[in-house]
Amino acid sequence: MVDSAITSLLRSHGLHMRSAPAPTPVPKILLVDDNRDGLVVRSLLLEEAGFQVQAAACAGEALDLFSSTRFDVVVTDYRMPGMNGAELIQRLRAFDTNTRYIVLSGFVEPLGLTEANTGADAVIPKSANEGTHLVRWVKRLASTPCRKPMATQNAARARHGNLAH
Repeated sequence: MVDSAITSLLRSHGLHMRSAPAPTPVPKILLVDDNRDGLVVRSLLLEEAGFQVQAAACAGEALDLFSSTRFDVVVTDYRMPGMNGAELIQRLRAFDTNTRYIVLSGFVEPLGLTEANTGADAVIPKSANEGTHLVRWVKRLASTPCRKPMATQNAARARHGNLAH
């Protein structure tokens, strides 16, 4: 009652109350890793950087979460039992082509992991600098529109018979 009276008084004198700017949505991150310690540490790191994080301990759990929630970025370990990170990305892209993907691995060099052969937007080696690189890439990917990696585009063309020889 008092608020409406004050608002009416301000308007009668030509003053308008400004509404607060709409809050910017907090990017949602899905973090997938079969290593519980890594999952906890990375979750805390990303939450501290201002992201909303949901964690999955395996690819199956990630698929379940992804089917019911929209995520801006998925960060997945590469080596996991049952389904590796590249296979998970391929399955998730079938649900939502706008989500961005990061693969983490301690075996980037030995396995020759790249954005092209994993379908990820970024591949980050597990190292002492991993945390810094992870936060930087998540920020970058969460704030830029999606563009499918060439490997994914070529695979889609090949499935549809549109790949030039």
